[in-house]
Amino acid sequence: IYALGAEGELRVLDAGSGALVWRRNILTDNGASNLAWGMSASPLIVDDKVIVLPGGSRASSVVAYSKGTGDVVWRSQDDEQGYTSPMLVTLGGVRQILVVSASRAMGLSVDTGRLLWEHPWSTFNGINVSQPIVFALNGNDRIFLSASYSTGAAVFELTRNGDRFQTKTVWENQRMKNKFSSSVLHNGFIYGLDESILACLDANTGEQKWKGGRYGYGQIMLAGDH
Repeated sequence: IYALGAEGELRVLDAGSGALVWRRNILTDNGASNLAWGMSASPLIVDDKVIVLPGGSRASSVVAYSKGTGDVVWRSQDDEQGYTSPMLVTLGGVRQILVVSASRAMGLSVDTGRLLWEHPWSTFNGINVSQPIVFALNGNDRIFLSASYSTGAAVFELTRNGDRFQTKTVWENQRMKNKFSSSVLHNGFIYGLDESILACLDANTGEQKWKGGRYGYGQIMLAGDH
């Protein structure tokens, strides 16, 4: 079991007995300061690595540890981190790690942490909390991002160019402002809490289809067609 606490304590426990296997504090280990509301990004297990986001400068923003020993495999980038968890995705046929920091979205190589692409995403005080949504339209890979505090939402498209990618914004508006919760995608539509009101957008155009129901800052779950 791989668990990361709000103060950067990464602990690996034997699932059967609960015994400690290894531990690292990802903040002190990488010269990083904690975020205002603490670390909240979940560790990501990829092959023989566990990926975490300490947000350290000097190329220690995203770090891969050996999942068996806790030794550093690679360090990458200099971003202050947000609160969004890293994701394993395949874009343009390339398996990679999707990270949303306090100021941008980016794709990193699984093996080395090399930057494959980046797309600016600047939000109020770097508060990125909701998970991005990766989807394809007409064979093109797209990513949906959303944040609150008057930021809104955007979809950008990635085009592969050799071993790197180019990005361009498809649409951007104020129709979906995810504060704590993440939106969901279903049959070409994005459903989520615009601040505290349930809303639905067309994923292709960003057009608002409907909005209503003040449910507060809760969570969205997709179950079948509900």
